[in-house]
Order: sequence, then structure tokens, then C-alpha cells
Amino acid sequence: MTAERLRERRRGGRRTGGAARAGAGKPMANPAFRRLSNPYAPIEQYSADQIEAIHDTSLTILREIGIRVLSDQARQIYRAAGADVDEATKHVRIEAALVLDAVGRAPTQVTLRTRNPVRQVTAGGKALAFATVGGPPNVSDIENGRRPGTLAAFRDLARLAQSFDVIHLLNPMVEPMDVAPPFRHLRMTRTMVTQSDKVPFVYCRGIQAVADALDIIRLANGLTEELFTRTPCCFTVVNANSPLQLDDLMCKGIIEFARRGQLMILTPFTLAGAMAPITLPGALAQQNAEALAGIALAQMVRPGTPVAYGGFTSNVDMKSGAPAFGTPEYVKAAFASGQLARRYRLPFRSSNVNASNAPDAQAAYESQMALWGAIMGGCNLLMHGAGWLEGGLTASFEKFIIDVEMLQMFAALMQTESFDDDALALSAVREIEPGGHYFGTRHTLARYETAFYAPLLSDWRNFETWQESGALDATRRANRIYKQTLADFEPPALDASILGEIDDLIARRESEGGADLER
Repeated sequence: MTAERLRERRRGGRRTGGAARAGAGKPMANPAFRRLSNPYAPIEQYSADQIEAIHDTSLTILREIGIRVLSDQARQIYRAAGADVDEATKHVRIEAALVLDAVGRAPTQVTLRTRNPVRQVTAGGKALAFATVGGPPNVSDIENGRRPGTLAAFRDLARLAQSFDVIHLLNPMVEPMDVAPPFRHLRMTRTMVTQSDKVPFVYCRGIQAVADALDIIRLANGLTEELFTRTPCCFTVVNANSPLQLDDLMCKGIIEFARRGQLMILTPFTLAGAMAPITLPGALAQQNAEALAGIALAQMVRPGTPVAYGGFTSNVDMKSGAPAFGTPEYVKAAFASGQLARRYRLPFRSSNVNASNAPDAQAAYESQMALWGAIMGGCNLLMHGAGWLEGGLTASFEKFIIDVEMLQMFAALMQTESFDDDALALSAVREIEPGGHYFGTRHTLARYETAFYAPLLSDWRNFETWQESGALDATRRANRIYKQTLADFEPPALDASILGEIDDLIARRESEGGADLER
């Protein structure tokens, strides 16, 4: 085929498909993206014997070295369950049988309820759900640059999350630095439940703050305390302070979430060469020991409480010590972490991460690597799915849209295809002459509008048309899309009486001084 003929076919094709279609570049409802199931077998990084070696090493770490637990209450729980506790060093050593018995009580699958039934999320098995970025202190876009997070930015990111069906859970999108810490959890949680009907996140920042946030979510779902405890409606992430330490506030979060029956994801943040051994098997053994210790604590508090196994092992740049993400080592660790989660029959959490300082090619290719590691590693809950930048220090509006495009492409990849005589298209093959094309066949004309994934962000037009339209690159197109999405946003319905109860609770707690985050 000549280059001229190829260009002509491309120009003809763009008249009927892709970004040239009405609605391209805008969020469109796609119910197929609301509940995803991964049809592909997970990639296994290590053999079954090698996974058992990591497992055995982890149990040796917990039995012989132990884990430092800074919470008096948590140490009492471990001791009551039969662990060896050294109060002088605050080390807890746990025998293998005790660990495995506790972890074995955790459910293999959990369903997270929302007030909108079509938004409920299942974690476990083949189910896959995507969450927003969570926790950066800064926010950025290409017009205003990098700046401290605000409640308004938090609200706008929640609105973006609500607007795309491929986003299923709301992480704490950015830290609202303009709200005083004792009241921040109240304003964040109210924003999540008023701007979205998707599954919200709660920070583990002390018993009072956790209780306040859980009460707001309980009210938003219209549940009594008894029903709430039996109905997971939200989630949290607890990070071990690697190496081998559980902090006081994190332990309090584990205990409170277990008592109230909400999903806790135990995720050690292990960087090989810095906070964990430089070898991947060694780093994974430490990650596994820390995860098992926290998950066991939750089950000691309330057997059967929902938990998930979090994997977040990556490496550092050994020249500077800076964390690296989306690396080959990160992908290998994600594959192996999925194997370990399945070893314990637990839902698996992974992440979409990168180390780029701008929403550029590096951000995209490192995220794409991380996504392949997470999704093909069999993850059920993908954290930081949209918006993560600068190693997690910034939430980027443009990166949010770039990530949504990638997530939607993965979601489309997972959709099942028909495979009947019509799909095999013999009638279309009979209709054309050799050397012809399929653009005008009856088979094509009946299907061209829905045959392929229609991009949100990608521009597939030829160079001349793209140039005439302003020659916008992907980052600038993402900027336009996020602003238009916010302009078109309408919040989901929330009963006025429920909102009144929430606002009354917030007013009362603010009048009392908010939460003491150290308790």
C-alpha cells in the first residue's frame, strides 16, 4: 500500500470515528465501566516454591525478630491473643500458627455499599476497582502551577471522580491545607458524600477523627449504627512504618475500623535499598511480615472484619536516595504481591504511581508500567488511579484526565466480545473486491459508531487537521477536558434531611473544638 493511499484511508476513517465523533473529549456514562472483572490470569513473578520461601521468611521475621508496636492498646490485644510482648522494647513476636489463624479469619471478598446501588464496589476474586489519587499536600495545573491543596481543589477533584464511570472509589484527593487540622476530616468527608455517591475514604488520624468521619458516612447511607457495623461503606489505608514498626495512630485506625466493620487495607511502604532489603525477595519478605502483622491485629479485634492486602514495594535511586516508581522492579514486586495476597486468600491492593514532576511523557510511561504491574498482577483495588504526580506529593488535574484515559482503555480491554457468525464477518469479506476497503460495507455501516473504544483524550486526526485546530498536545487537551467537566458537573442527589443531620453533626463537633488528632 502506498503512503498516499494510506493517508487517504486515514482521512476517510477520521470522518466517521474516534475523536471526530460528537461527544469525544467529554465524560460519557458507560455502565460497562462501573463494575469491572479482570478476565486475564494474573502474571506470576515467582514459582510456588519461591512464594513459600517468602512466606516462611516472613513468619520467621515475626517469630524471631518481631515488629515494634507503639500502641499500648494494640500490644494488649496481641498479648491477649497469645503473642509474646516485650514492653521494654515494645516488640511483639508472633508465632506462625497465631498469625495464620488470625489472617485466615478474614473474608476473601468484601462488597462496599454506597447509597447509589449501581456504585457499590466488590473487592476480591476477579473484581477490579479504581480509586483516585490520595493524600498529596499540593495540587497543580498547567495554568496556575504547583500550590498547596485547598478544600476547593479537593471538591473539584471529587467532582472529576464522580464524572467518570471508570473511577469507583474516592481517596483523599489532596490535602486541604486551608482547613485547620482538627476540622479537616469533617470538611473532607462532607465534601465526599455531597459531591459523589461513590465509596469514600477515611484517614486514620486518631480515634475522634475516625469516629466523626464514619458517623458522617453512616448518616449519608441512612444506616443505624448496628447496620453500619455489618455493612462496609468506606475504606482506609494503614501504612506500616517500615521497617517493622506499627505506629500508634495507625494501630488505632486498625482497631477502630475493625470494631466498626469497615474495610482496612494494610499497606507497608517498602522501598528496596532504603526501608527494606535491596533484593526484591528480601523486600517482599519484610512487606509480607508487616502486612500479616497488621491484618492479624484487625482479626484479633473482630474476627471476620474486612481487610485487604496492600503491596507497595518499589526501589530507590541509589545515587540520590529518591523513591522511584513505575520501574521494572516495581512491576515485578506488584506481580509477586498479588501472588502473596492470593496465598492468603485476601483482596489485593496495588497502585498507579510515577516519579515525574510534570504531567509529561515520563508520568505517562511510568504510570503505564505501574498499571500493567497492578492489573496484570491481579489487583482488586487500584489506589492512586488518577491524578498522582511527583512521587505522590502533587495531585495534578491534567494527570487525572490522562490517567482516566488509560483506565478507560484497560476497562475496554476487559470487555467481552461476541463471537458468533456475525462477528466472524464472512458476509463482509464476500462483499468487497480484493484490494478494496471495508468503510462502506453494510457490516461496517451498522457498527462503526460503537465498534471501537472512543477516546476521551487521544487525538487521532492527521497532522494537518490537528495543526489547524490549534496543535494542542495531550496535556493541554487534558486541561480543557478537566475544566469543561467541572463546568458541566451536577452533584448526585442527597436527601435534604440527611444532609441536615450531617451538618448538625459537623456544627456540634466544630463547636466542641474538632478532633484531637493525637488520640
